[in-house]
Amino acid sequence: MQDKDLYQQILGLKSPWTVSDVQLDHEQSEIRVQVDHARGTKFCCPECQSELSCHDHTEERRWRHLDSCQFKTILFARVPRVKCPTHGVKSANVPWAEKHSRFTIMFERFAIDVLLATQTVKGAMSILDTKWDQTWNIVVRAVRRGKQRKQSATMPRIGIDEKAFKKGHSYITLLYDLDNSTVEAVSEGNDAEAAKACFSELSEDQIKGVEAVAMDMSAAFVKATKETIPLAENKIVHDRFHVMQLATKAVDKVRRGEHKRLKSGGDDRLTHSRYLWLKSQENLTANQRHLFDEIYTQQLQTGKAWAYKEMLRDLWHHDDSVAATTFFNDWYKRVIHTKLEPMKTVARSIKERLANVVSYCTHRITNAVAEGMNSKIMSIKRRVGGFRNVGNFKTAIYFYCGGLDLYPR
Repeated sequence: MQDKDLYQQILGLKSPWTVSDVQLDHEQSEIRVQVDHARGTKFCCPECQSELSCHDHTEERRWRHLDSCQFKTILFARVPRVKCPTHGVKSANVPWAEKHSRFTIMFERFAIDVLLATQTVKGAMSILDTKWDQTWNIVVRAVRRGKQRKQSATMPRIGIDEKAFKKGHSYITLLYDLDNSTVEAVSEGNDAEAAKACFSELSEDQIKGVEAVAMDMSAAFVKATKETIPLAENKIVHDRFHVMQLATKAVDKVRRGEHKRLKSGGDDRLTHSRYLWLKSQENLTANQRHLFDEIYTQQLQTGKAWAYKEMLRDLWHHDDSVAATTFFNDWYKRVIHTKLEPMKTVARSIKERLANVVSYCTHRITNAVAEGMNSKIMSIKRRVGGFRNVGNFKTAIYFYCGGLDLYPR
């Protein structure tokens, strides 16, 4: 029949496998393709690849294939089993699907493309016409095969960061390859043990090959890095955006205190001005800049704190750590002699970790990749309505952000 020849070509089947029958079920909207093999065919043991005669067959199984027009295409076959002297009775591998899968390789590859495009299991389900557990199983299998295939490549520049898993004090720690923008490891928690768990997923050669580690000023991450990475004291780089965030929060704290004092005396100069001080001047609109200039020229404490914050931005523009250190020491002396307590607190915090702040001038890395990836991860989480199970959340992170080879072959 032409139907048989057509599906033989569509499925790419080669001897000894042939399409023996094709049936159209209008009621179920299915095309059922029966696949058989020639008598006397020998098959390989899936464990040792020894060629053996067919021992018997499994019960008939079915696999979902790519749709034919508006009809689901279902393959049916009885899988041959071999009796290996070493491994016992085993089911032979079939060329159209991976072991334990109920989808053909072509369907799984298409499903992975849909999942990556929709970035949500529910969205993929509606396109693929599959159930949630079937669709999620494709994700799990894809991540498993991707991690098995992944080569232990050197990652000279890495980042480590935390992300809230759900409301409350539930966090995950993520390890990034900054050069390839991929998530390399995920662990539960945000303490030193969580960081060590991430580092433990790296090979010995990868650990030795680390040249720089970007992170915030978390003492737990610093401790774990120093205990894991050789010569970590010279490799830790405290993320400049995190440091500037601390300074920006200090400015806001000064503003809130000053606004409270002024308002108690009937002075509302700082009312509705919060975002003027949180932004850098180049990011202000024309109207905001006019209002900012009007308030800044009045020599308020908030304006002084903002000026010191802006001055601090120049710390990362130096050619080397020596010049950056000299600059910071001058900045520190200026700030520490003011009455701006929140800014003084930030200055002391930076001074305590100064070597790993100015190390940026040597390694030139930030955790911007981590921040961008975190946004993607949270976007995925929102689209699927959140993950109750941290294991499933980790699987989703690896699927969408792991840079893995996900496709079956």
